[in-house]
Amino acid sequence: MNKTAQMKEEKIPKLLLKFSLPAIVGLLVNSLYNIVDSIFIGRGIGDMGLAAVTVSFPIVTSFVACIMLIGMGGTVLISIRLGEKNETEAEEIIGNALVLFLIIGISLTIFGLIFLKPILTLFGASPTLLPLASDYLRIILIGSVFLAIGTGMNNFIRAEGNPKVAMNTMLIGTITNIILDYIFIFIFHWGIKGAALATIISYSITSTWVLYYFFSGNSMLKIRIENFRLRALIIKSILIAGFPTFILQLSGSIQQLVLNRSLAHYGGDMALAVIGIIMSIVTFLVMPAMGISQGAQPIIGYNYGAKELGRVKSTLKFSAGSATFVVTLGFIFSKLWPAQLIGLFNQDPQLIDMGTHAMGIFFKFIPLVGLQMISSGYFQAVGKPNQATLLGLSRQVFIFIPLLLILPHYFGLEGVWWSGPFSDLGAFILTGVWLLYEIRHLNKAASHS
Repeated sequence: MNKTAQMKEEKIPKLLLKFSLPAIVGLLVNSLYNIVDSIFIGRGIGDMGLAAVTVSFPIVTSFVACIMLIGMGGTVLISIRLGEKNETEAEEIIGNALVLFLIIGISLTIFGLIFLKPILTLFGASPTLLPLASDYLRIILIGSVFLAIGTGMNNFIRAEGNPKVAMNTMLIGTITNIILDYIFIFIFHWGIKGAALATIISYSITSTWVLYYFFSGNSMLKIRIENFRLRALIIKSILIAGFPTFILQLSGSIQQLVLNRSLAHYGGDMALAVIGIIMSIVTFLVMPAMGISQGAQPIIGYNYGAKELGRVKSTLKFSAGSATFVVTLGFIFSKLWPAQLIGLFNQDPQLIDMGTHAMGIFFKFIPLVGLQMISSGYFQAVGKPNQATLLGLSRQVFIFIPLLLILPHYFGLEGVWWSGPFSDLGAFILTGVWLLYEIRHLNKAASHS
């Protein structure tokens, strides 16, 4: 069956599994790298190393937000154009996106290196943490062009119907990263610089792999030099379609900024180390839901473009149920062995006690996150960026940040920990109401088609 025709004809559960499984495996392996990286840093450098990476994380997230603005925007448009049988414009989108990745990578590298220390200080780095965080982030910024191409272009491989190749891209980068992490930290004793260098080398390999795929003739869509000429209409369409993902990623960075500063004030450097561990674990737990969302997006986008609204609704419902189920399994696992999970990263008894307590609170309503991920991805896939943006912002900005500013004022560090579950619950309620309205709209549209 033709790779794009299958989106219109194959049964939804089988099709979603085919597209989601490679994305889930790739994302799990990638988040496993984050866990292993944190374990290596925690055991090889100590809790100060974990805190330094935690402070740097929202800055890297801001950079990734700019990448995903182009990457996911291009992915949405490519999926819709393929549904419309317009391969020529899909290739123009890829060419324009590649040029934008280069521009973004170079620009943010220069800006970040010039303002490195003021930015780290703003994001919560104490004078003690600043040298370590600077050493780490400086190397990451130098190799940011590789991060842009490898991460951004890999979305286009999935959009054209090759999720296994996209998965292999992530596997190659992650496995390389883990191996180099061990060598640079424990054998060469390069410390935090070694961790950063391992990350950049792995992304350089990933970007080489992605470019080879498109230039070698193995891809359905090609990178053509004539498509490097930037077109205002294509850029505008990419930015509009990718804005929900961008604002979600950027708001995550802002959320982390406020969170880091609250933790530094009420809990000190150890609290920063704890939240770094918790974020590594929670990322791993929700990655299956993110993979299901990524697998569902091209299916939804194609069938929405082809006016197959019944298949759009089926994909939405099945993916939402699947995402909630897998996140719930991860939640149960975290409840059964919390101290063991924290202890993987660092054996300091005080850190384990604080981390176990914090994780028990922070994860209270994490099973509810799956529905929100699928819903935001759905609205983006069907070209409704306003709805996707508002849903994405609901948890991280409209609910979480106000809670971070209010609760710690009255309850100290406990208030910081409780901000997470309360924001999960509020965002779930908002998402559920909005999604029910959208399903009714789909039912009406399908009955009139």
